[in-house]
Amino acid sequence: MESLIGAETLWIPIDDTSAVGAARRMATGLAGRAGFDEARTGELAIAVTELAGNLHRHAHHGAVALRLTRPYLSDSDTADPAVEVVALDAGPGLEDFEAHLRDGYSTGGTLGVGLGAVTRLASTFDAWSQPGRGTVVAARFAAPRRPLTRIGQPAQPGGERAAGLTRPMAGESACGDAYAVRRTADGVVAVLCDGLGHGPLAARAAQRAVEVFLDTADEDVTALVTRLHRELKPTRGAAVGVVRHDVSRGLVQFAGLGNIAGAVLWAGERGRHLTSMPGIAGHQARTIRSFDYPAAENALIVLHTDGLNSRWSFDGQWGLAGHDPLVIASVLLRDAGTRRDDAGVLVLKCRP
Repeated sequence: MESLIGAETLWIPIDDTSAVGAARRMATGLAGRAGFDEARTGELAIAVTELAGNLHRHAHHGAVALRLTRPYLSDSDTADPAVEVVALDAGPGLEDFEAHLRDGYSTGGTLGVGLGAVTRLASTFDAWSQPGRGTVVAARFAAPRRPLTRIGQPAQPGGERAAGLTRPMAGESACGDAYAVRRTADGVVAVLCDGLGHGPLAARAAQRAVEVFLDTADEDVTALVTRLHRELKPTRGAAVGVVRHDVSRGLVQFAGLGNIAGAVLWAGERGRHLTSMPGIAGHQARTIRSFDYPAAENALIVLHTDGLNSRWSFDGQWGLAGHDPLVIASVLLRDAGTRRDDAGVLVLKCRP
C-alpha cells in the first residue's frame, strides 16, 4: 500500500491489577472494529493480558499503547487491518531477553509462558531491553493470523520502513500531534505536525495537516509546506515538518515551520540535525525553504515534536538501529518524552 497514517493511540498506565483488565477490554474492542473473528480476538486478548500482567508484576512506570492500523508501509504490504500493541516500562530491564521467550523460563515464580505465547500469537514481534533502563515490546496482530516475523534478528532485516507514536499530554484524551508517510517513485515523503496548544482544537489542526498532505501529489517538500501553510489558515495552526528520502540520490530533503526537530543518523553517530524555519503553519511564515542532507544506506531519519526533549540521544543503545521503527520510536518517547505536552515521534529507515 502507499501510505502510513498515525492512528489514534489508546494509552493505559499499568498501575494496578484493574488496568490489566482494562487493557484487555480495549484491545478486544479494537479487534471487533478490525473484523477479527472470535479465535483471533481471543489470541489478542491473551497476548495483551500477558504483556500488561508482566508490567504490573515487574516494571516501573509501565504502560500499554494500543491502536488499530490500516495498510502500512512495509516490504510486504497487506490490506489486512491490524492491532498494534506496545508495552513499555522504565523497569529493571532484562539481561537475556531471548531466554525470557522460551517457555518455562521464569525469574518470578510463574510458569514462564507469557512472552513465548505472545511471539507465537503475533504477526510481527520485536523488543528492546537493557538492564537498568527498561523494556519495550512491540507486536502487531493482523487478521487473519500470519506467520511470525521476528524483526530485530540479524537474519531478518525487517519489513517495516516507517513507524511513529504519539501520546497526549497528561489529562488530555486528544493528541495534537499527528503524522503520515506515503511512498513516492524513488523513496518516501512524510509529515509530522504539532497543532498549536492542546486538546481537540490542536488535534483538529494536526489532522487537517495530514489530510492536506495525503491529498497532495506533489513531492517537493517546500511546495508541500507552502500548501500546508495556506490550507491551515482556518485552524489554530501547527508546527509542521515535511521530509523526503530520495533513495536513488542518497539524499534527504527537509522543510519545516516551527518546533519540529529531528536528525539524520548513521553509523552510530548523532548525524545531522534537520533545520526548521521559525513560524506557525496557517499563521506566520516569513520564509519557507528546504535543506538537503546526505543519507547513507541504512541511515535513520528521526522527526519529533517539542514534546520530546531536544537533547535525546541513543546513548549507547545503537543496537536499536536494527530494530522495528516502532520499537525505536517507543524507546525515544519513553526516554525523552514529557507528560506536560503532547509528544510525537516518527522514525524512517533509509533502505532501498
